[in-house]
Amino acid sequence: MEITSWNVNGIRAIIKKGFAENIHQINPDILCLQETKAQNNEVLEALKSFENQYQIYANSAEKKGYSGTALLSKPHPININYGINMPEHDQEGRVITAEYEPFFLVNVYTPNAGQGLKRLAYKEQWNKDFKNYVLQLDQQKPVIITGDMNVAHQAIDLKNPKSNYNKTAGYTAVEIKGFEDLLNAGFIDSFRYLYPQKVVYTYWSYRFHAREKNAGWRIDYFLVSKRFIDHVADVLIHTDIMGSDHCPISLILK
Repeated sequence: MEITSWNVNGIRAIIKKGFAENIHQINPDILCLQETKAQNNEVLEALKSFENQYQIYANSAEKKGYSGTALLSKPHPININYGINMPEHDQEGRVITAEYEPFFLVNVYTPNAGQGLKRLAYKEQWNKDFKNYVLQLDQQKPVIITGDMNVAHQAIDLKNPKSNYNKTAGYTAVEIKGFEDLLNAGFIDSFRYLYPQKVVYTYWSYRFHAREKNAGWRIDYFLVSKRFIDHVADVLIHTDIMGSDHCPISLILK
């Protein structure tokens, strides 16, 4: 089975940039999208060409043109849940959970700490509440968490760690701790598990020709329950696929 995740930075924009061709090329069994930036009906309209292959689920933010997630699945999920069952977080359309026989799949678009770190306190609370949510699932069966988690875990995960530490959203002590709390709670960063020393990024700013210079960040992940790690065959980072400021990533399961 192949699960692919991609922050598309606007589903209506990326559709015009070869999105369908790229997805058909990867041909995942399940596709998780983040930052759709559209209402549910607009997401379904944009993804209409996939209707014959996939069941499509969308979770949009109440605020138009902001945040949002979508999940496309060839296998029929047992159950779908939108959000993390907390009204103070769930108005931004950041989570879709699909239950399958062997695991829960949690598609997440973690909040960004924002310009000037103005949402850092909110993100700190989100991280705690999200961890509690996935731990409740993990008591029932293994969990795969995927998506844009808006944090680089270690210095190897971004081009300029020293100049960004505690100054830039995505690489502060608070955010790193939130991520490490998930790992300490029993989840494994599957890419780093397989490739301890590999330098590869999943996000590049649109500014300063960052992608051309490969001045990027690895902020998109597949975290899996510790007891499920032996089912992971590979994690692919499709750095050659364009269309967004992120590239897709894929988890290959045995």
